[in-house]
Amino acid sequence: MTDTNKIPVVSKEVLLPFIIITSLFALWGFANDITNPMVAAFGTVMEISTAKAALVQFAFYGGYATMAIPAALFVRKYSYKKGIILGLILYATGALLFYPAAKFEVFGYFLVSLYILTFGLAFLETTANPFILSMGDERTATRRLNLAQAFNPIGSLFGMFVASKFILTALDSDKRNAAGELIFNTLDSVEKAAIRTHDLAIIRDPYVILGFVVIGMLVIISITKMPKRAHKENQTSAISSFKRLFKNGKYKEGVIAQLFYVAAQIMCWTFIIQYAGNLGIPKAEAQNYNIVAMSIFLMSRFISTFLMKYVNSRKLLMIFALCAMCTITGVILIEGILGLYLLVATSAFMSLMFPTIYGIALNGLKEEDTALGAAGLVMAIVGGALMPILQGTLIDMGTIGPFSGVNFSFILPFLCFAFIAIYGYRTFKVHD
Repeated sequence: MTDTNKIPVVSKEVLLPFIIITSLFALWGFANDITNPMVAAFGTVMEISTAKAALVQFAFYGGYATMAIPAALFVRKYSYKKGIILGLILYATGALLFYPAAKFEVFGYFLVSLYILTFGLAFLETTANPFILSMGDERTATRRLNLAQAFNPIGSLFGMFVASKFILTALDSDKRNAAGELIFNTLDSVEKAAIRTHDLAIIRDPYVILGFVVIGMLVIISITKMPKRAHKENQTSAISSFKRLFKNGKYKEGVIAQLFYVAAQIMCWTFIIQYAGNLGIPKAEAQNYNIVAMSIFLMSRFISTFLMKYVNSRKLLMIFALCAMCTITGVILIEGILGLYLLVATSAFMSLMFPTIYGIALNGLKEEDTALGAAGLVMAIVGGALMPILQGTLIDMGTIGPFSGVNFSFILPFLCFAFIAIYGYRTFKVHD
């Protein structure tokens, strides 16, 4: 029997393409986590409810649901490289549209910009994930994807840093008086309009700069030779692939588990600011807790990738989900700073979930089904569009029984982690 520890995770022949494609994981990580704090920022500056502000996440993750299948069909017909190039074009377009959105000061225009931006991210994720899986031996595919995904939180950390140091701290709408009350709420309409123009420009600029960075990455990808893969997908119809995927229990449950994971991740990271705000912590300072959470997430991603050499990834998924349920229980029940610490600590247990669910669900699929299978898992990111709005609605209620709305709202991530724990268990007890 071959010792999988002796099989290279990434061979020398594909090292350069692997590095370049892996850099894309950081690129969409940046977009994800510069956007999460914008829910709180738009809520204040546009004077809208938390539930309406959460439409930021609906637009952002709704783009994945809209474009994942078309992206997969495009890759089936053409190639991984062309799929990535189109994705980068859409990504840059959405980011640059922040300029006219800020000029017109219409919340809906920002939502459209994010929606188009994530068309590009859907192409990138639908393409890059299976591309990474294909760059070597199938027995090391999940470890290879975990390694590539480890660079996603690096981009996320940079996005959080930019949000914290260059956006949230510069927002005049978040300035407070000596009593800790928002000064913005006490101003007349003319003064508010001036602040709104200033703050929307602050929000706009990082996205516009990001658009030009993406264009630079587009040039690099265009001139780099990528390994070609035989596209056997073209030999069978997409309908046949859909039928086989629908009959695959492990895959179907994996898509649902991925939906709940993304929902839990986005809820935990988006509403750290609201949880901290409930304790009287300003947005810019609260964002520092998000940065700590992402740092823990990053370290845990490397640790969990190492642990997979010795512990079955399916069992590890179940164990981490159970641990996340424990920390979230504390988030719900404990009022005060300890609850916030437990919310931050939850990131340690979320670290392996996305790539591990992804790898488990695609493992064993026919090659011709991989692109559409990947698309289904990317479509599952729509969980990040739907659940935050529901959580925002719970937060807007103020109090729910003996709990504050903020604390009680984390019952939703708890339920998500419960399903993931069940999926992890079933993958090695039922589907193995």
